[in-house]
Amino acid sequence: MQDPSRPMTGYPVHNGYPPPQQGAAYPYAVPAQPPQQPYPYPYRQSSSSPFARRFLSAMIVSFVVIGVVVLVLWLVLRPRLPDFSVESVSLSKFSVASNSSSITGTWNVRFAVYNPNKKMSISYDVVDSGLLYKSETISLTRLPPFKQGKRNQTVVDAAFSAADTYVGTRVVSDIVGERTRGSVSFNVEVQARVQFRTGGWRVRSRWLRVWCQGLAVGLSSNSSGSGNLVGGARDCRVGL
Repeated sequence: MQDPSRPMTGYPVHNGYPPPQQGAAYPYAVPAQPPQQPYPYPYRQSSSSPFARRFLSAMIVSFVVIGVVVLVLWLVLRPRLPDFSVESVSLSKFSVASNSSSITGTWNVRFAVYNPNKKMSISYDVVDSGLLYKSETISLTRLPPFKQGKRNQTVVDAAFSAADTYVGTRVVSDIVGERTRGSVSFNVEVQARVQFRTGGWRVRSRWLRVWCQGLAVGLSSNSSGSGNLVGGARDCRVGL
């Protein structure tokens, strides 16, 4: 007789669920999955819209046209730099002090400025000038602005002064050495802001640089400290 305490075999235990179907791997219903959305790839818009490209093309064409017009005007007008020369130099009350390495004197320099342009006038807005011995600056001055018409020559005077201005022992020694030979040479520089004009058209302002070198002033060692330019007028180098 079978032991009632042992479970029965060969029959499934009834647990309230239907028995699994033959060949089924999972007896319960699979929960519904939410529909998968496609991966959102980023969309990069073009950095240049048609309007921007047209605007850029128009700007390039405008710059090219303006450049061609300026070049044609430049070739037609052919602006030339003015000519500078030193007509005269006078020196008075000149002296050097070896004990203090200083220099004293008054210089008056006359420039002849010529505008060689046939179709353009020149305007000098700011004109600064300096007197030097070799590379040592002795005195600085500012000249009044002026204008030049076509093929016009203008006389410009500049006055420089030094009163016990320190220049150093080397400069004093060199000046004394030159003076014993009968003359002392000075240099003058000019820096001017200029503008070329013709009718209603004008070139943007440029800085003009003038260098006048080797202005020998007759000044012997036993003179009273006065002298003048020797050897005639001197041409100056001019550049931008």
